[in-house]
Amino acid sequence: MMFDTVSDPATWARVGTFWPSSQRRMLTCIGIVQETHDVRTFTFSAANGELFSFEPGQFITLDVDMGAARQSRCYTLSSSPTRPFTLSITVKRVANGPVSNWLHDNLRLGDALPAYGPSGAFTASGVAAQRYLFLSAGSGVTPLMSMVRAAADLDLDRDVVFVHSARTPGDIIFREEVQRLARRHSQLKVLNIVEGVGDEPAWDGPVGRLDLAVLQAHVADWRYREVFVCGPGPYMQAVHDMLMGLGFDMSRYHCESFNLGVAELPAAGNAAAPPTAGAELAGYSVRFSKSGAVFSARKGETVLSAAKRSGVAIASSCSQGMCGTCKAQLLEGTVDMQHGGGIRQREIDKGLRLMCCSTPLSDIVVDL
Repeated sequence: MMFDTVSDPATWARVGTFWPSSQRRMLTCIGIVQETHDVRTFTFSAANGELFSFEPGQFITLDVDMGAARQSRCYTLSSSPTRPFTLSITVKRVANGPVSNWLHDNLRLGDALPAYGPSGAFTASGVAAQRYLFLSAGSGVTPLMSMVRAAADLDLDRDVVFVHSARTPGDIIFREEVQRLARRHSQLKVLNIVEGVGDEPAWDGPVGRLDLAVLQAHVADWRYREVFVCGPGPYMQAVHDMLMGLGFDMSRYHCESFNLGVAELPAAGNAAAPPTAGAELAGYSVRFSKSGAVFSARKGETVLSAAKRSGVAIASSCSQGMCGTCKAQLLEGTVDMQHGGGIRQREIDKGLRLMCCSTPLSDIVVDL
């Protein structure tokens, strides 16, 4: 299966322009599928009938009104951009997870939710390789499933090994569909690893956790593949440490770094500096060209933090430089942006910046 043509303008002409990550749009739920006992897929259409455009592996930000509070969460798209009339998110119910539990318990067919456009840099688009290794655990399967579905729809020609880890066979998300795709596409190989057999004593696949022995036995050429990893933090850290310790070329290692557990928290090192005498005078002026809002940013304070302190609204979600919701054009001035993957180099080259992790270095004007 071939993924390097995903960014070809002839195929993905609307990517990055059709639905900006900072644009809010209403989505209507048109399908709900129970994937496993604690995982559901929610499928949406655009309320105005517009098509969706994104790159496989990207995510959207849902803005959920839960009555007592409104919360934003980022969810990876599990559907393929090759089927642009709908998009899907696949959500695992999480203990003490207010938004995931709300979606499972309350979202019904016909309900509408506001969402911000696709963002994220975890995608095989533009990563040219002959062989790929996809490693996922739990609900981390979703961005890789989007990539596999897109490649299958386009019948592209590249060698992909998809290794997924789950607690039990009953917890394997998309199990039947992935096996069906593997039967149709000879260059897609699938391996599921479980920690225990659960209610399937006849399970004949690997039992335990991903390690070197499993890789050597089932993916002998793993050293020569482009690796994409997504899953819980401890899983991704373990995979990273294992590959690095084995001397893998980490320039060919790609991981989804967005952590849903940090949404709504201030970015480390980007919180507003404690007010001190003369702090305002030591800062810089920030002007929004569209709204006309003008406020000051203290020295070392991000645009988002300064805006919130001044009562100026900016669309935002993760506050970590990862989701891309607060992306905007910098029209004048300079900033120091320390992002976490929520913006691409080609967007930076065009003058776009993430307000949550951009600290003014001069007076600035932003297209907001």
